[in-house]
Amino acid sequence: MVLIGVGAALVLAGVLSVFASSSPDGLTKVSQDHGFAHTERPHDGLLGGYGRATGAVGVVVVLALAGGVTYAVRRRR
Repeated sequence: MVLIGVGAALVLAGVLSVFASSSPDGLTKVSQDHGFAHTERPHDGLLGGYGRATGAVGVVVVLALAGGVTYAVRRRR
């Protein structure tokens, strides 16, 4: 059952990322509105922006952290 949930989360993260908004996020919008967007320095993230791989990695990281915390709390009892 857990594997089905993990699989569903991975599929949703991969599929729904295609429909992500192309509008600028909050900080980008503010920099454009206030005229200092030109000072931005490009940087590549771990996976180079938002995409299917980024969503899948995010799901795996969150589930690993949640699982680790759950394991640590249960073990403490």
